[in-house]
Amino acid sequence: MNNTILITGGCGFIGSNFIQYILANTKYRNVINLDKLTYSGNLNNLLDIQKDERYIFIQGDICDHNCVRNIFKEYLPNVVVHFAAESHVDRSIDDPQQFIQTNIIGTSVLLQESLDYYIHLNKSFWSKFKFHHIST
Repeated sequence: MNNTILITGGCGFIGSNFIQYILANTKYRNVINLDKLTYSGNLNNLLDIQKDERYIFIQGDICDHNCVRNIFKEYLPNVVVHFAAESHVDRSIDDPQQFIQTNIIGTSVLLQESLDYYIHLNKSFWSKFKFHHIST
């Protein structure tokens, strides 16, 4: 485990501002942004930090066990901040299944993979691992 933060939904409005804050005000070695780039995700929100060597963008889905598991294996994060969500009420009326998939199933996948990663850590790292879920 190293000084790495994994942020889901980092191309959305709140997530992108959080990433900019983290890069400007912390010393994380890696800032991993996992985002599916749906209607609310926009890479242009992070144009000014694209060249920061600590920033790593991964286009992927939190519902994809393999994607999430591989990120944990490769980057060994000690912090997860989960912003990824479908949050537009009008869209939830038209397509509630997508909201269920991302907000419930995706969060469940992220929690399951985080738990699996956590229980295999050396116990001396357990108190250093944090999971923050930001929900609308």
